Amino acid sequence: MNWLTNYVRPKIQALYGARKDVPDNLWHKCPNCEAMLFHRDLEENLHVCQHCGFHMRLDPVKRMQTLFDEGQYQTVELPKPVVDPLKFRDQKRYTDRLKEAQSKTGRSDAIIVAHGEIGGQPTVVAAFDFGFMGGSMGIAVGEGIVAAAKLAIDRKAPLIVVPASGGARMQEGILSLMQMPRTTIAVEMVKEAGLPYIVLLTDPTTGGVTASFAMLGDIHIAEKGAQIGFAGARVIESTIRETLPEGFQRAEYLLEHGMVDMVVHRRDLRATLTRTLGLLMRPTVLDGELELAERPAAAPEMAAPVQAEAPDETPSQQGADELAERA
Repeated sequence: MNWLTNYVRPKIQALYGARKDVPDNLWHKCPNCEAMLFHRDLEENLHVCQHCGFHMRLDPVKRMQTLFDEGQYQTVELPKPVVDPLKFRDQKRYTDRLKEAQSKTGRSDAIIVAHGEIGGQPTVVAAFDFGFMGGSMGIAVGEGIVAAAKLAIDRKAPLIVVPASGGARMQEGILSLMQMPRTTIAVEMVKEAGLPYIVLLTDPTTGGVTASFAMLGDIHIAEKGAQIGFAGARVIESTIRETLPEGFQRAEYLLEHGMVDMVVHRRDLRATLTRTLGLLMRPTVLDGELELAERPAAAPEMAAPVQAEAPDETPSQQGADELAERA
């Protein structure tokens, strides 16, 4: 058998060529319908299953490319916060977890802030990366939201936030919870400047993120099927000891109950934002002076009602006098 392995096999391999290694990332399984999706088709369809329409989680860089005109934008360098202020450790040190997430994603933390144009309108966008420790909100994320708000005010541009988060980062304890009022104040700064604040809710948006800036938007747009809520469904069921309705905490359920303004397919997001920003950012300043809306002409003052002069005698009195004269 040596001549088969030592002579025949090399001849065959030389004739047909060595077998090429096939990458293992060419196909992806849909988490919803379990259909196998070719990676190029998935990219072209913006990571939406073409069989069932399930919206998979999207990297923030790809998110920015789909939102900004021609995929052109500029990222903003964010302030560097204190690392591991509590010296936290569970099964691993917090610093080790940060290093793993940073090497995995290539980002310093779970948020990126960028500015560009959407539909020709200068816009600031802050997008979360769920792949970085579940998009959890710590000091760095709070700094990112504050920086995005200040940038929007400086550029007099609307602010769009795209959360994808499991909530506050437990490794930073009370300091992560302090980011809830900080981000709320940042949102109020944008609103006081008269600028639109839009929240694009993606899967998932939960915990302290939902309890703060994610539900303070002037307009809330949600992707199809996105999970949006505070506590998890299992926690709620075990607490209230009741079965939750079907589709609970999903975007469509929240739309029916008035929690979000619209549910939009991912391919229609940029067109929807372009239309929305065009309505909200109509020019109000012309030649340095405030352009007032044309007011309807004032109605002429109503003249005081003319009171008819009372007759000297009422008809009944006149008839009584005539009868008396005849008599």
